Amino acid sequence: MFIPFILALITIFSVYFALKKKRPLYFILPIAIIFVAAIVKIAMVPMPFWETIQFIFDLRG
Repeated sequence: MFIPFILALITIFSVYFALKKKRPLYFILPIAIIFVAAIVKIAMVPMPFWETIQFIFDLRG
């Protein structure tokens, strides 16, 4: 519950600053933070990292 709230706040602030300062670079910030959070969550799985990645993509079908 805490992480989605923080991600939503970061997204709102980055959109605000991107529109206010007219710099589209601020739009990359929420995407980068979501990517880093996903990598951290994957790294927390008690399996080797590469096996975890393979398992995630094998779930598709």
